[in-house]
Amino acid sequence: MAGTAQIELVSATEVARRTPVQQALNGVSYATYAEIQVAPADLEQVINAIPTAIAKALTYRAYYFVPLTIHEGLFEGSANDSEADLAVAGETLIAGGYSTELSDRAICHRNVKYADAECTFISTRLMHEKFALAFELFINVGHHFVDAAGVPSEFADLVWSQAEANVRGETSQDAWENRRRVLDVPGLEEAPKQPSQGNSRRFRDSLPAPIPSAAEKSVTSRPVDEQAKLAFLEAAFSDAIAIYLLSLALDFDYADLREREYPLLAAPALAERLRHIARLFPPNPGYEFQILYRRR
Repeated sequence: MAGTAQIELVSATEVARRTPVQQALNGVSYATYAEIQVAPADLEQVINAIPTAIAKALTYRAYYFVPLTIHEGLFEGSANDSEADLAVAGETLIAGGYSTELSDRAICHRNVKYADAECTFISTRLMHEKFALAFELFINVGHHFVDAAGVPSEFADLVWSQAEANVRGETSQDAWENRRRVLDVPGLEEAPKQPSQGNSRRFRDSLPAPIPSAAEKSVTSRPVDEQAKLAFLEAAFSDAIAIYLLSLALDFDYADLREREYPLLAAPALAERLRHIARLFPPNPGYEFQILYRRR
């Protein structure tokens, strides 16, 4: 393994300048730099899973797959600012190889503006399997699509109706926290966690829908925090896009998305969201959207 001193660190903007960008069949712009240890065929299969209808919104944006992305951040602000108020500045560097020391400093991705383009640098050497790499890309794509196109009213109505019905769980920490800010329903944080269902990579709508109690069937009427509601709807939409794209790219079990910080959205509710996404953005030729139900 190469030592850290032997690994070249190059600014992200320099990598963008010197690395030619290619276009996938669906129109997504991407590039690879140095030894990313991802087979070209695997990378192309993941990128081309993005439906053309979504790819069209990703104009002036390119995804760079690099070994490691390192942001040498410096906090800028006055001594009276809280850390949350400080803007993180500094230079984003790209490592042309891997070392344990550099991986400890690396981040999963970093967005950098170069010329007229928005460039997203993804650290492939931090991803130990295709599942992780694909999901990292699709999470970014989901956020970028929402930034460009917003949230369709039909999807917003669906998600909000689920929230008002107190369907358990959510699809990410951001969605969970903003939903709680809007509704502040006691007991949501106590949603039970289901045990892992194994490592099968086919998306399975395998968790039973919880039966809400009488107290959970309606939300107390009160003024809505519109800013938090918008943030919740945007997070839920970008999450649903990412999970939908993941289901097109490879087989996986829904339980693989579970994190400890919040309870995962009830599977039937997520399936309803994903079916809506599939109607909006049908799969490209050669890809298929399918939900398999586990029989008891």
